[in-house]
Amino acid sequence: MKLIPTSLEDLVILEPTVFKDERGYFMESYHHQKMRDLLGDIHFVQDNESKSSKGVLRGLHFQKPPYSQAKLVRCIEGEILDVVVDLRRDSETFCKTESVVLSAENKKQLFIPRGFAHGFIVLSDVAIVSYKADNYYAPEHESGILWNDSELNIDWKMESSDVLISDKDQKLLPLASTENPF
Repeated sequence: MKLIPTSLEDLVILEPTVFKDERGYFMESYHHQKMRDLLGDIHFVQDNESKSSKGVLRGLHFQKPPYSQAKLVRCIEGEILDVVVDLRRDSETFCKTESVVLSAENKKQLFIPRGFAHGFIVLSDVAIVSYKADNYYAPEHESGILWNDSELNIDWKMESSDVLISDKDQKLLPLASTENPF
């Protein structure tokens, strides 16, 4: 497993070793001790999976403490643009964003520490996204940021008229109007 730094403090891409032959491929998508060596003492407690069609945008979500979550995200079918926003006030990259293409083909995973908002948009016809979380989902602590906040200026790689977003996510507020518990 190779660790690739990003422009945001503590946010890293993990690139697995993939063994390919005429039968297909094999890779370790998760190995507790190797992840611990790379990322520190992370204990994932919940796995989540979603299937979405092209243009579906989920996010930008986060959970407030004490239910904030670190996540390990991968795309097991199709291709997504994964986007994060650093909400940690004491971070050198506070309010900065990072976008990473995750796909079934590149097999990269994105480790998102606690204190980040997270979302993704589906670039392929269909995508299946799987992620591990180090804390349980707590709906009463759920929050988020409006996906098209002009101050964040995120390039979602798609025309806004082609974006499919839930009513709940469409009602989120811009970052400047969102309570930031980090």
